[in-house]
Amino acid sequence: MTSILDATALADRLGAACPGAVAAVAPGELRLHREHLIDAVRFLRDDPESDLVFLSGLTAVDRETHFDVVVHLQSLDHNHLLTVKVEADHDEPVVPSLTALYRGAHLQEREVFDLMGIRFEGHPDLRRMFLWDGFPGYPLRKDFLGMPGQLKAGLPGFPHESGDNAWPVPGTGPRPGGAPIVPGGSP
Repeated sequence: MTSILDATALADRLGAACPGAVAAVAPGELRLHREHLIDAVRFLRDDPESDLVFLSGLTAVDRETHFDVVVHLQSLDHNHLLTVKVEADHDEPVVPSLTALYRGAHLQEREVFDLMGIRFEGHPDLRRMFLWDGFPGYPLRKDFLGMPGQLKAGLPGFPHESGDNAWPVPGTGPRPGGAPIVPGGSP
């Protein structure tokens, strides 16, 4: 069975190897300072006791005043895991990219950028992944419904939307032969 690493003991070792990196400790979780993220995670990956060589997940949580970028690291040999969190400002959310340490961070950071708007400094190809260029805002942010410019969240044409939503949606418009596309209508 997979076990959770003792974050307190790990924080002591990490603090000795990378002074100032640890911001807070909770059971199974280390909160790191953004400016020390790369060095701290490199230590966690390369240290034989922690051996956190696998990035199993990377996501973000909107806390309204800031974002928490949440990284789940795992040791396949020792069968233990740890959650690492780093805070990003809400106004200009930027954190260092982990792509140089974990290839698996590549698509996960792009997803977080696309849906939350957090920029990963040093990412080799940071662009939208699911939504099209020009999509207004970031739909997983808590403030998405209050976008500037009188735009409304969601897709135009759905029952909960007003008719004044002017941004373009791929796939809408006339069909070949001139018949309009109607959401929920027949093909």
